Amino acid sequence: MNKFFTSLLLVLVVGFGMGYMGGQSSQADRLMTGEILSEQDVTDKVTTFLQDNFLSATDKIEIPEVKEASNLYALTTTINGQTSEFYATKDGALFFPQMLEMNPPADKEISKSEKPAVDLFIMAFCPYGNDAESQMKPVVDALADQANFNLHYIIYQNYQSADNCLTDEMKYCSMHTKTEVNQDIRELCVQKYQPDKLWDFILKINTDTDATNVEEDWEGIAQEVGLDIDQIKTCQQEEGTALLDQELTLTDQLYPVQSPKKHRDDSGHYQTEVKIQGSPTIVINGIIYDGKTSVTDYQKAICSAFINPPAVCQETLGTDNADSSGNSGTCQ
Repeated sequence: MNKFFTSLLLVLVVGFGMGYMGGQSSQADRLMTGEILSEQDVTDKVTTFLQDNFLSATDKIEIPEVKEASNLYALTTTINGQTSEFYATKDGALFFPQMLEMNPPADKEISKSEKPAVDLFIMAFCPYGNDAESQMKPVVDALADQANFNLHYIIYQNYQSADNCLTDEMKYCSMHTKTEVNQDIRELCVQKYQPDKLWDFILKINTDTDATNVEEDWEGIAQEVGLDIDQIKTCQQEEGTALLDQELTLTDQLYPVQSPKKHRDDSGHYQTEVKIQGSPTIVINGIIYDGKTSVTDYQKAICSAFINPPAVCQETLGTDNADSSGNSGTCQ
């Protein structure tokens, strides 16, 4: 939302009161005092109102669509190329930018299975993603045979500049420059061909190097943890873009969320399904986990996804990082 829409929202909320923005038809009934106007009459009135109070002579406003929404008119409004949905009472007396839902959909339980699938989406050098990996490691060690753990990598297209992208077409990009994309590929290759060394490799990468020097350091780290370096190089050269295409597909699909109240779109509406948006994101049995990022909380969430939880679920698997007692941050 740009400065115009933000300013308009604040002015109108102060002027008309937050109570009206719950979107309840009974509230609209109470506030309507005049006769119902036609869609065109309300469109004209809203256009004039915005032009007289918020827009300059050079601003361009269009309202291509008006539809009924309970006892309101919903107006699809484009101002200087930015589109938003505004609302007005049918008598044309009150106008506001958006309905803000105050009753989110109910939380969704993580589904259960015999062998839960746990997919951790990260960026190789996102500090929040790296912390999630550290918190997840004891759970992986304890449940590797009982659950299906996979690392996935968040790849953007046409992101920022050529320095962030692997190819001139800017199809494979990441936040922490193209060296992060290369490291994503290497970790995917290790996961595919040498999975027993994956977590040792990534945790050593996280502590001993970063996006500025990983190209010089990764081979020494790989050798230190006992990886076949030539196999990684061959995979990176021959399969790199194909692996990234798979990651693009996975990150671009919709996943149901555990807690819709934690997911709002740009208009403020609660979302029950979203795409992978930030590092870290954890998907358990196809549902985005919205809990805290600690060893204990990861263990609890993953163990809840078993039809018959193994005995290790009753054990203490590791020490929680004090900085990971809540969702402290994300790279996106």
